[in-house]
Parts: sequence; structure tokens; C-alpha cells
Amino acid sequence: QVQLVESGGGLVQAGGSLRLSCTASGSIFSINNMDWHRQAPGKQREFVATITRGSSTNYAASVKGRFTVSRDNAKNTVYLQMNSLKPEDTAVYYCAATVTSTARSIRPYWGQGTQVTVSS
Repeated sequence: QVQLVESGGGLVQAGGSLRLSCTASGSIFSINNMDWHRQAPGKQREFVATITRGSSTNYAASVKGRFTVSRDNAKNTVYLQMNSLKPEDTAVYYCAATVTSTARSIRPYWGQGTQVTVSS
């Protein structure tokens, strides 16, 4: 089994910054893409950012230039640095990872989510 645990959420004023972390643990052989998604109240979950094992990145248009995704492969950890936060960034943020297990199966795993609230 593989577990993903996020941390770093909280309450911040508009214009502020937060850094989210997500660490994977368990029966991991390797981790391929690691992603961040978010879900605001009453809305569908949406893609935020992704990073490959080789650190190629891609972002949703709504966060490009404000958010930066990075990872530490040795620690099985992905980060999301969020700057210039806006009230519309308020959401539960989830990390996801495509993991090759020690049994060589490949599947996505999701974390439990961390709340980010941006006040105006």
C-alpha cells in the first residue's frame, strides 16, 4: 500500500504565500508524475500543477506565474509554493501521484487533502 500525506495548508490574507508539501510512503518502487489538484466548495475538482520525475512542469492557466511545483525524489515529496494568493484560490488541495509499487503495479494514489483559505 501507498499513502500520500499533505501538509502546509492554512489561513492567509490575499497577497500572501503558503507552501504545501505532500510525502508518499509505503511499498514504492518509483514515483512518476506528481500532481496538485484543488476543489472549492460547490465546484468540481480541478487540476493545478504537475511535475514529472525529471522535473518537467505544467500549470493551470489560473495559477501560472504565481504557483511553483517542485519535488525531492529522494524524499518522495512534492511541494507547491503558492504566492500572490487570491480569495478564489480557497479550496481543499489534494496531491496525487502515479506510483510503481514494489510489486511493479502502476496506479494513481491520492492524499486526503489540506484546506487553504485566502481571506480578502
